[in-house]
Amino acid sequence: MHIITRLILGGAQENTLITCAELAARGYDVTLITGPALGPEGGLFAQTKNANFKTIVIDSLRREINPLFDIPAYKEIKKHLKNIAPDIVHTHSAKAGILGRFAAHKLNLRPKIIHSVHGLSFHEYQNSLLNKFYIAVEKAAAKKTDAFICVADEMTKKSIAAGIGKPGQYTTAYSAIDVDAFSNPLPDEQINNFRKKYDIAPDATVLVTIARLFNLKGHKYIIESAKILAKEYPNLVWLFVGDGLLKQKLKDQIASAGLENNFRFTGLLPITDMPLVLQSSDILVHCSLREGLARVLPQAMAAGVPAVSFDIDGAKEVINNDTGRLVQPKNIEQLITACSELIENKQLQNQLGQTGRALVKNKFTPKIMVDTIEKVYKLRII
Repeated sequence: MHIITRLILGGAQENTLITCAELAARGYDVTLITGPALGPEGGLFAQTKNANFKTIVIDSLRREINPLFDIPAYKEIKKHLKNIAPDIVHTHSAKAGILGRFAAHKLNLRPKIIHSVHGLSFHEYQNSLLNKFYIAVEKAAAKKTDAFICVADEMTKKSIAAGIGKPGQYTTAYSAIDVDAFSNPLPDEQINNFRKKYDIAPDATVLVTIARLFNLKGHKYIIESAKILAKEYPNLVWLFVGDGLLKQKLKDQIASAGLENNFRFTGLLPITDMPLVLQSSDILVHCSLREGLARVLPQAMAAGVPAVSFDIDGAKEVINNDTGRLVQPKNIEQLITACSELIENKQLQNQLGQTGRALVKNKFTPKIMVDTIEKVYKLRII
């Protein structure tokens, strides 16, 4: 049984769906428990309709802390656990990770409990009291956890540094992507039509950002860099892919800077469109301040698109001087320098893109990820 808080458009959710489908294909009897896909981010329930695993939706399973929802959600998770009696309970995300592990630990025939760390619930940008609260809760849940699977080595380091679990409990399994879908070249006509749809000139250099329009995703730093870059390179277009609560605020910032002609907003797009988005772009710019290891980084690499990323969490495990450029978080000057280097040198773009493509094929396939997860399962079951 896999448990995740909500099935929105997001990296942890895509990872979980791939894991469930691949495990079911290998003969596991898989059930996924999730909450509703509330909010402007969009949902992934369409992928569960004809899936080879069962999905149960618990309406009270929500992201925000609220006893009025959390207590009923806990009780319902526990009810399904009793009815299904799984051998393995594998939780994902903060809320489901806490409720699911506590519920599973209460069962008479306790299953093996695995928790995937896609990103940490605590971080340096939150209130210090809230930070301490999340760490304390994660420590308590860790005592009821047999093994942790992290999407990046950095997640293991930060968890252990915070006193959560023991080193021997942790395994890294990089979050899988459909490498072939991103790396197989799409027809020029399809790419040209995409650029026409968003009024992007054929000779424009496109800097794409694929992320929720939400706090800590870093769009404001990209806008700040655009104030300088747009003056120096007049043929630039920044493409923001996604939706969220900050959409109007970001548009207002762009308008006040006089950059409306340089920015495009696509809104929500299905994940099946992401290969087209990336192959229609020249450079990925990812300025999130908090990630496990953003899936868009290996996706861009598979598409042959170099990435400029803030050096946070697991980014350095895939982005280096051979595959892209890392810059200090919040450092606008470094961001401008890195983008300028790639904008000016098409040959360098291609070189970094090709190196990145080769790296991804050896690390980010569903088979490699689920082979690792399955080894953890078998070790813990025995």
